[in-house]
Amino acid sequence: MPLPLLLFDCDGTLVDSEPLLAEEMAAGLNSVGLPFASTDYLGEFRGARFRRIVAELQQRYGDVDPDQLDRMEASMRANLATRLAQELTTIPGAHEALDILAAYPSAVVSNGPESKIRTALEATGLSHYFGKRFFSGYTANCWKPEPCLHLHAASIMGYSASDCIAIDDALVGVRAALQAGMTVIHLNRFPDAETTPENAIMISNMYQLPAVVERLTREYWQTPVPQHSMGGG
Repeated sequence: MPLPLLLFDCDGTLVDSEPLLAEEMAAGLNSVGLPFASTDYLGEFRGARFRRIVAELQQRYGDVDPDQLDRMEASMRANLATRLAQELTTIPGAHEALDILAAYPSAVVSNGPESKIRTALEATGLSHYFGKRFFSGYTANCWKPEPCLHLHAASIMGYSASDCIAIDDALVGVRAALQAGMTVIHLNRFPDAETTPENAIMISNMYQLPAVVERLTREYWQTPVPQHSMGGG
């Protein structure tokens, strides 16, 4: 059998963008009168689509003029793009894991816009691993926790859901991939605060990923692990 397709989340899985995103989101939302702290994103809303967060906050605190929201979002994303290009770093172990797993087909599946994914991958030197193989919720018009973004990516890449391994740090992504019928690895960097859903495999850091993927390849796909990817875990 062929090797499984690896579908990586971006923010919080490959790149450490979430603290920057949370700060810019808090500044933007507060500027239009929607109370929000960066800890709210890292706690309640991690991985969620921005407009879903806005909708929830408006339910709690009242509606904001749509034009004002549009201007705020454009400004927030511009500020975030600048900070991503200048300050972004990878999640520890991401480069090493991708090097070891280089023989596997792979793609990025993210709720963020394509421009944000591209900026993040380029700023951290990860773009050469994926080329143009990244899939945005904004392009597919479907966002996690719905399963259709993962299914869209698998279909475009020519794989069935059952032949995909999804790697995600956020519960919205883990649940989306499980619902899509994929094998799911949860990068649970906050095990004291989050519980890995049943049927997902938990790792606590990216250095552990290659060994888990290689074990799954042998056990579930009954495919030999590529020689040049062995020894990574």
